[in-house]
Amino acid sequence: MPVKLLFIGDIIGKPGRQVLSRELHRLVDRYFVDIVIANGENSAGGFGITEEVSQELLKAGVHLITSGNHVWDKKDCVDFLEKSTFLVRPANYPEGTPGRGAAIVATPGGTKVAVLNLEGRVFMNNLDCPFRTADREIAKLKEITPIILVDFHAEASSEKGALGWYLDGRVSAVVGTHTHVQTADERILSDGTAYITDVGMTGAFDSVIGMRKDEAIRKFLTQLPTRFEVAKKDLRLNAVFIAIDERSGKAQAIERINLCSD
Repeated sequence: MPVKLLFIGDIIGKPGRQVLSRELHRLVDRYFVDIVIANGENSAGGFGITEEVSQELLKAGVHLITSGNHVWDKKDCVDFLEKSTFLVRPANYPEGTPGRGAAIVATPGGTKVAVLNLEGRVFMNNLDCPFRTADREIAKLKEITPIILVDFHAEASSEKGALGWYLDGRVSAVVGTHTHVQTADERILSDGTAYITDVGMTGAFDSVIGMRKDEAIRKFLTQLPTRFEVAKKDLRLNAVFIAIDERSGKAQAIERINLCSD
């Protein structure tokens, strides 16, 4: 039997948490999902994550939470990252950064699944190389399990595509996050790695990437500093379902999900 994973695209604020809570169990039942992974870096007020919010995501049915450059936006998250076993931050932050860049979760049958979080550098922070960090981390994770999913939190589709091909055959899946716009390029690469440039977002689509559209438009028109608020209408859940061979770690299927919830 294959291991069946569901990866939820960036959860945006309370509306994103609401649609997750409302729809996740239905998706788990439909796809017979073993493990649910979600990017939660914007799940608290649209920017960052807190311990309270992360517990809410776990209660909704998420097993592991990945993140990205916004994971530091809530001041209390630094201490939380140090002790958390279910929240990971990008592994290519400098040595000494709080938290961990990878984690292991187990299916109900005991099969171990590794999740590695990386952050891109194009149009983003000047971090350690995600490609070389991936080499180092994957070598360690392979000693534990052949099933490895990578959340690559990056801006440029070229950088995401390059990492997908670079890791093809060495990991089970490379899924992109950060842009909040779901791409239609899900596929299994030639050596067995499932890939999608961006999973999308879970939240309000009557918005500009989850934020109130009037505020975003005003920002572009005036170039003035703007305090963005999370939008609340047209709730959707973006995700990918991935089936993986338990022994080889090769992907068998990937399906893109865009579920309307209003």
